[in-house]
Amino acid sequence: MALTLLQQRLASPAAATCSGRGPALAPRTALGRKSLSAGSQPARRPVTVRAEDDEGWRSIIQPPPEGEVSSTVQQWLNPPKEDLPEDFEMPIWDHLDELRERVLVGALAAGTSVLACFLFSKELVVFLEAPVAAQGVRFLQLSPGEFFFTTLKVGGYAGVLLAVPTILYEIAAYVVPGLTKSERQFLAPVILGSSVLFYAGLLFSYEILTPAALSFFVNYADGAVESLWSIDQYFEFVLVLMLSTGLSFQVPVIQVMLGQLGLVTSEMMFSQWRYVVVGATVAAAVLTPSTDPFTQTLLAVPLVGLYMGGASAVRWIESTRQGQNA
Repeated sequence: MALTLLQQRLASPAAATCSGRGPALAPRTALGRKSLSAGSQPARRPVTVRAEDDEGWRSIIQPPPEGEVSSTVQQWLNPPKEDLPEDFEMPIWDHLDELRERVLVGALAAGTSVLACFLFSKELVVFLEAPVAAQGVRFLQLSPGEFFFTTLKVGGYAGVLLAVPTILYEIAAYVVPGLTKSERQFLAPVILGSSVLFYAGLLFSYEILTPAALSFFVNYADGAVESLWSIDQYFEFVLVLMLSTGLSFQVPVIQVMLGQLGLVTSEMMFSQWRYVVVGATVAAAVLTPSTDPFTQTLLAVPLVGLYMGGASAVRWIESTRQGQNA
């Protein structure tokens, strides 16, 4: 009897609600659900892609309709037929052979230049000591092989710098056959301008920036300590300062490339001059190995001037392009 009453209470709706199972659900009938056959699959929800989502990419990648002027990026992605290079098929192995030969020529040029500079490494050391030689600074060798490894470092840097024109020529000679005519006309000024600006940065660092920075340190220590500098640390300071200055002088080249591709305009560059001043100051603080504000200012001012010169060059390119399209 007790077992029967317990079963009846558990089967009642109130007991089902208290036990947490909820009210009993009516069984589904064949009319209340969709039956699937053995070979059928449930229908998938179709995925729709709106045309306006990728309208921006299509406007760049696809060529414009007839009668409309294409942008620079469109001209680069879809060059006209008369601008394409001549059809000349070459097997992949011939491409690899040519690449191997040009890499070998560049490596031989760099190795020969490094060896020649190492033979005259002492003369190069005396040449690089000139910015502080007249200020009474003496150099010390703190370990037996310090001067030897310093000459290796100086010869290596100088040899690679002398071999840069040959390396750039080999790279250009390998890439040029696959470029269009307009790209070929654009590549030569970029390589030439980049090389000239890099060596101009080295000259600026040697003649102005390095002597000013070293004079600041010598005058600051005058009367307190005698200037006896480690030869290795001195050349590490000078070489890093010269290389960072040469690389920072590539700003106009980057601006011209971006302007040629139509990614930025001269108005955008000139309108951001305040941020450029702040960025040049931060870049000068990062690139210069010294921490004095005088050296950072000497590098930041030319960077701002180079940026303005690059923006002016982009404006000239834009005016020339508009004159050709008119």
